[in-house]
Amino acid sequence: MEAEGSFAFMIHPIEPRKDVARKFPLLGKLPVGVINYFSAFFPPVYLSHVTGVRSVATGKEIQGWLIACPMTPQRLLQVSLPLAYRKLVQAGRMAERLGARILGLGAFTGVVGDAGVSVARQLSIPVTTGNSYTVAVAVDAALEGARRMDLDPARSTAAVVGAYGSTGQACARLLAGRVARLLLVGRERGHLEEVRRQIEAELENASTSTSDIRLNQVVASDRLEDVCQADIVLTVTSAVEPIIAPEHLKSGAVICDVARPRNVSRCVAQRRNDVLVIEGGVVDVPGRVDFGFNFGFPPGQAYACMAETMVLAMEGRYESYSLGRELSLDRVAEISELAARHGFRLSGFRSFERMVSEQEIAEIRRRAHQVEYARPAAGVSASP
Repeated sequence: MEAEGSFAFMIHPIEPRKDVARKFPLLGKLPVGVINYFSAFFPPVYLSHVTGVRSVATGKEIQGWLIACPMTPQRLLQVSLPLAYRKLVQAGRMAERLGARILGLGAFTGVVGDAGVSVARQLSIPVTTGNSYTVAVAVDAALEGARRMDLDPARSTAAVVGAYGSTGQACARLLAGRVARLLLVGRERGHLEEVRRQIEAELENASTSTSDIRLNQVVASDRLEDVCQADIVLTVTSAVEPIIAPEHLKSGAVICDVARPRNVSRCVAQRRNDVLVIEGGVVDVPGRVDFGFNFGFPPGQAYACMAETMVLAMEGRYESYSLGRELSLDRVAEISELAARHGFRLSGFRSFERMVSEQEIAEIRRRAHQVEYARPAAGVSASP
């Protein structure tokens, strides 16, 4: 069957040596500092032709291309904005030449500067960051992870780390009516208070009776240490180094790491076997998809930001769907419905590049219950 729609998706090296080696094994042996420096001088890289993505609803099959902007997150933050935009636009023009009708920006390429707006202005095809579907899938994954850990979201405290960024703010707003207490964490207290007031106003408008939604408490904090109060944690910051350490987490918590590079340190997996860490925004792609390139996922799986680009191509909606620093919850809901109709589904849980089995989750849950049972009642402090 001939493909009817086309897309391109831009990725870039997150873990410099490992990711560069996926395409250029010899270059991947260079020191990280050398890769970071010279990444600013590399041209965009054609990676692969993507085939076999097919809608379960319409049978429509689309094709696409993976393109790399060679710059690492560290380098994208170090160079001037005009240079960063120029590198992204160069990759976007490669997508145009290949015949793509929409371009998705992955990881830091959708974060730099004004989150895709300036890049879209310089291209003849629409651009999306994929953040709307990322939000929907991340919240679904966090809540499903909570249920697997025997947590009732309606009785739980959830924390969003990076809550005043566009993705974090949307995640917090989506979570607000589903948990008992919401903790907004970030460095800028003033911005957090603005988000808190917005969410409280939305909750008030949504509440028509003395229902459980009035039990919601929204708290802003500029202390990362307060994350230890949370049963459910979503991390969505644009930090280039991990910020969540073992001591930041409550026993029995589920942590959904949406950020790339990761916000959660690998030492959490090594030292905290009583918490469940999962990657946010991972979906199964419908059809017999062949990405033509190993970007670190099992066959048939992709990040939600990439999936959003595919969904828009399936729908023939070649528009800049998720762009800039503001995300619409209406669009989050819409793209989630469209993705489900075409057959995109939340994948099984992954943690630090490996699948997490049901047996492992059961073991984590058992250890968390043991820790809770062993904790003396006098040692339990009330949340401020």
